[in-house]
Amino acid sequence: MDKIICSGGLFYSLDTQRFLFLHRTQSKQPNVWGLVGGTNETEEIPYQALLREIKEEIGDTSDIVKSIPLETFVSNDEKFNFHTYLCVVKNEFIPKLNGEHNGYAWVTFENWPKPLHQGLRNTLQNKQNLIKLQTVFQLISLMEK
Repeated sequence: MDKIICSGGLFYSLDTQRFLFLHRTQSKQPNVWGLVGGTNETEEIPYQALLREIKEEIGDTSDIVKSIPLETFVSNDEKFNFHTYLCVVKNEFIPKLNGEHNGYAWVTFENWPKPLHQGLRNTLQNKQNLIKLQTVFQLISLMEK
């Protein structure tokens, strides 16, 4: 089996301090809430794949003011990698959903919709990731002063 590399984006709105989640209808785990993202194509680096997936799943990427690597999950057999980015936008927007999703929600920190995709739930329960998010929020609040 070849290595599977995926990329996903957790969108964060500066004006409302809320996160974007998509309700997935097409995947190995349908009817769960997850991120924008998917499998990287041949020769794509993770961030290029993320930008392509954003365009395919929710539309334009020009509103992103900053993308910050949050986590790279590597399976025990090292054949699956998932790169998660925090994608910061100034304002919430209405995503232009493709056929992979049938809904979206902007939610506050730790008020995640249920059921979450299992991998995403693990990412959002990981203490190191929560510390990274808290650090980003503190830096943003310092920059606004």
